[in-house]
Amino acid sequence: MGSVYNNKGEYSKALFFYEKTHEILKKTLPSYHRDLATSYSNIGSVCNYMGEYPKALSFFEKSLEIYGTSLPSNHPSLATTYNNMGSVYGHMGQYSKALSFYEKSLEIREKILPSNHPSLADSYKNIGSVYNDIGDYSKVLSYYEKALEIRQRSLPLNHPSLATSYRNIGLVYDNMGEYSNVLSFHEKSLKIYEITVSSNRPPLANSYNDIASIDISFLNNDMRVYSQALSFYEKELESRIKTLPSNHPDLASSYNNIGWVYKNMGKYSKALSHYEKSLEIREKTLPSNHPSLAILYSNIGGMYDEVGEYSRALSFYEKELESQIKTLPLNRPSLATLYNNIGFVYNKMGEYSKALSFYQKLLEIEEKTLSSNHPDLAASHNNIGSVYDDMGEYSKALLSHEKALEIRQKTLPSNHPDLATSYSNIGSVYNNMGEYSKALSFYERSLEIQQKSLPSDHPDLAVSYNIIGLLYSKLGAYSVALPFYEKALEIEQGTLSSNHPDLATLYSNIGLVYNNMGEYSKTLSYYERALDIRQHALPPTHPSIKVVKECIEVVKKKL
Repeated sequence: MGSVYNNKGEYSKALFFYEKTHEILKKTLPSYHRDLATSYSNIGSVCNYMGEYPKALSFFEKSLEIYGTSLPSNHPSLATTYNNMGSVYGHMGQYSKALSFYEKSLEIREKILPSNHPSLADSYKNIGSVYNDIGDYSKVLSYYEKALEIRQRSLPLNHPSLATSYRNIGLVYDNMGEYSNVLSFHEKSLKIYEITVSSNRPPLANSYNDIASIDISFLNNDMRVYSQALSFYEKELESRIKTLPSNHPDLASSYNNIGWVYKNMGKYSKALSHYEKSLEIREKTLPSNHPSLAILYSNIGGMYDEVGEYSRALSFYEKELESQIKTLPLNRPSLATLYNNIGFVYNKMGEYSKALSFYQKLLEIEEKTLSSNHPDLAASHNNIGSVYDDMGEYSKALLSHEKALEIRQKTLPSNHPDLATSYSNIGSVYNNMGEYSKALSFYERSLEIQQKSLPSDHPDLAVSYNIIGLLYSKLGAYSVALPFYEKALEIEQGTLSSNHPDLATLYSNIGLVYNNMGEYSKTLSYYERALDIRQHALPPTHPSIKVVKECIEVVKKKL
């Protein structure tokens, strides 16, 4: 009965029957009987599934003690027990111990199993997963490729395990920044899932999960993909609600997955609702330092970040940090991501020294775990540069932005948007330093890329035209500045509401150019348009209204 409930995912019931069986065995068998070892192993496996890792470890150790005295050193049951203990240590974040036990399991399996046995593939995959958690991607790749090689030799071409292997390898290449390889392995994986799901067999909940994950992981911002993924995940949830108890971990996973899709669709309130349902289940069933809780804290923090509730976002990120520091090595990639998130929130809150501290912790991890030209390193240098810019430490800002640019120039195509961002950021620093000619040079490089890669009415182009117009105005080249302001205005009139404050800013900028050119009637016309918008959009005591009124009075005296 215990095995039946275990296979159904009803772990509490499985545990009850396994423990009843164990009580009987203890009374009737000698203390070192193999059946007792199997019983300890069954209880340990259920505890592992339930996230009760210390208990699971205790039972696996009792199982190992019996097997170690009653079985030959190369027995398959020993390999299974070592593998189980590796799994528990992996969940607990004790990666060196996890690796040690997985390697002991592999050593036995390599001696007793044929070279294309599925259990060998599982061992290679498990060892690769530990290296993935550590962030040693070259070793991850080596072990995942060994697992794939066995599965290719032993499984049919459209077997789901092959799809999983392709997907795992694709995700490693993604972490390594080798995006062309990511796409190749994704397409192989997706092809298998399309075949298996389109057959007459009813797709399982896990199939929905895998397809949705694969689609979204690689086809960013495609709403059709998100809609399809949402359909898969909702079917998964419907299936699980019918068959699982209300606090089952798989239900929490379904709610989390649906929340993730809604987040990518920009539906943040729905995303938050599903994340909170997932959290409610996991807080009842998991220990406080379980990795799944940390993931949820991150997801919920991200939602509050998106809607501008930074103090709430910070609260959840800090819960995640507390959990991760207890269980993870200090250079684990997910810890790096968390430092980035916390730094980003502090930056938005204007607490620049705190933002800088977390960005620097992130950079320290990345420099130890990533290649010197990895895109994530460029992003970190970019973030640090932006904080220094906000703090007015322009030489430091420039140094960080130049490091980001150097990496991006080596690794990205010449018209990549991230290059435009780097040029723009360096331009911003020079602008703040008052070196307008240098600023103009970098902003124009950024604009050149944007004009090649963005539609002609994209809002980012309006921002660039406006800044370049402002710089030419500062340099006294008013006739050159004017066409850039007009291009910005043309875009913003087509994309913003007629009373949007950004339009008022542009009208003021154009008015100032005409004022400097001595064309006062045109100056007055643009200043009055700016005033009209600000009086509609802002409270009457807002300083911007006072400023534009004063400008209008000055111009009227010149007419």
